[in-house]
Amino acid sequence: MVHPPLEPFTTGFLSRPDGARLYWEASGNPDGRPALYLHGGPGGGLGRGGYRRHFDPTRHLIVGIDQRGCGRSTPWACDRLDTLETQTMTHLIADIEAVREHLGIHEWLLHGVSWGSTLALAYALAHPERVTEIVNLAVTTGGRTEIDWITDGMRPVFPEAHEHLREPLRPDERTIEGYARLLRDADPAVRTDAAERWDAWEATHISLGPLATPGPLHDDARHRLNFATLVTHYWANDCFLPGENAVMARAHRLAGIPGVLVHGRRDISGPVLTAWELHRAWPGSLLHVVEEDGHGGPASVEIATRAIDDSATRASAV
Repeated sequence: MVHPPLEPFTTGFLSRPDGARLYWEASGNPDGRPALYLHGGPGGGLGRGGYRRHFDPTRHLIVGIDQRGCGRSTPWACDRLDTLETQTMTHLIADIEAVREHLGIHEWLLHGVSWGSTLALAYALAHPERVTEIVNLAVTTGGRTEIDWITDGMRPVFPEAHEHLREPLRPDERTIEGYARLLRDADPAVRTDAAERWDAWEATHISLGPLATPGPLHDDARHRLNFATLVTHYWANDCFLPGENAVMARAHRLAGIPGVLVHGRRDISGPVLTAWELHRAWPGSLLHVVEEDGHGGPASVEIATRAIDDSATRASAV
């Protein structure tokens, strides 16, 4: 059972040296065990704050960050395309560290969802001493095979939607690289069309989950543009985790950090194979495959919430 809704007890902005301004919020128990939520996307934002219900507010200090370029953080990537030069995994990890130091937190639990799980893993690999445990839902690692699957591999399942996605691209162009190019085009009309096509594809490939609803993934056109700009930027660059720096190639280094991976069997946009391979490479991790869920879902959220609660129980028993 997820926890009751709650509001932050404090919020703030943290200015970064390159001009980015990060929104952060804290809720729950100010003296509780610190826990960081990392949202999906890239570019999804914290939204209405439903993530707070994944944590016991009496036992956790719950921190959320709108990652640079989205949500309440400024400037948005779609408004300032030049800021894509400072949109890398290195910058995101440094942002997390800056918020941690700003809040005076020594170490924290990481809870990532979808893209947020990739960011959680990359941060833990960079700063293992700052991570008490990881609970990831709808697991991704940002690997090239995952990116190629979610852009082209699913063509046999959704051929008509994939044809619509490919229409504005060059015949020999990799889909993700083509969309990263279109979404940096000088012509706003080109960028808007690309964002609409990208949003339609995203809505299609998550549509097989039992709770999926028809319609655009993002209701607001500007949000669609910003989301597509950030997603395609990161994915076209292998999430800035290429080759030997890929999460999967370094997953064995997570040994010693407790980890729980929760993934839906019906998640066609992110097949369970990724979570399985990460679990096999990460000594001591636990994997829960939820038969009835797609890319997230109520049963998956309940399992992740229980895992987060259990971590607090274990800590208090020490």
